[in-house]
Amino acid sequence: MRLSQPMFLLALVPVALLAIGYLVMQRRRIKYALRFATAPMLERLVPHRPRWRRHLAAGLVVGALALLAVATTQPQVRAQVPYERATILVAIDTSASMSAEDMPPNRLEAAKAAAVDFIEQLPPRYNVGLVSFSSNARVVSSPTTDHALVARSIEGLGPPDGGTAIGETVFSSINDLRQVLDEAEAAGPSASPSPGGSEDDTDEEGSPAHLVLLSDGGNSAGRNPVAAAEAAREAGLPVSTIAYGTEGASAALPGGQSVEVREDTLRKLADATGGQFYSASSADELREVYEDIGTLVGYHLEYREITVWVVIGAMILAFVAAALSLRWFARLI
Repeated sequence: MRLSQPMFLLALVPVALLAIGYLVMQRRRIKYALRFATAPMLERLVPHRPRWRRHLAAGLVVGALALLAVATTQPQVRAQVPYERATILVAIDTSASMSAEDMPPNRLEAAKAAAVDFIEQLPPRYNVGLVSFSSNARVVSSPTTDHALVARSIEGLGPPDGGTAIGETVFSSINDLRQVLDEAEAAGPSASPSPGGSEDDTDEEGSPAHLVLLSDGGNSAGRNPVAAAEAAREAGLPVSTIAYGTEGASAALPGGQSVEVREDTLRKLADATGGQFYSASSADELREVYEDIGTLVGYHLEYREITVWVVIGAMILAFVAAALSLRWFARLI
């Protein structure tokens, strides 16, 4: 929580003085009664009641005043707010190692099914694009709100073949987003997607962009992922990566050689671009990862003022104090 006008916290000083004055007066009242009252009169002057009743109503009043003092500072809390629009690029590895059958029927088919589910759950106004990569990268579908079209494009990927060009995938995604941005700016500023976006931004300018890249191995073709990470960082494009598969799974390759999931490249790419790294060793885990990514790319954090709610809390305390005082002591306070 943060305070827009912290200097108004000084309003708590008189509230604290009031509480201290109440305690002092209670002590003086008891001493006065003990000094001047005879024993038969003492019960009338200081009737026996549960101690907490004597102080609860007063404590609630002090609490209400304290909340009102806090309300003058215009307190704010961070809230998770959904983007009205966003641009999501989904990149799927279609290299030969994705034919491994540790994820039935194989890695690629399981990855495609999870990606389709992910896209179907995104808000309709989100622009979604698709990039496939093996020995090189290819933009299969530029960002569009036609999610059904992208889902059909995902289902048409394959068969697995070639190496793994992670760096080229990032560069291709950046170039495609720039082209979409140029076209959107030509159409009008309200349609412009903007890469990246800060969690502290309170004014949403355009729509943020995010690249979600799934692969089961390290870079084996094309440009270096380190250079790609630098380009993505300069473009303000976060890259969230998913390391997919189980270690030592046998792939349907000549000679039956085994393939391993290599996380280092994907982890470094995500860290360098401000994205999030994930690993999934089953189809169910991959679906959970996509759900988490949906929250990551679909929401941003901003400060929302809660002055009204603080004032309501103060009013509730004051009403409760008045009601208890009437019930127990037949007076308002």
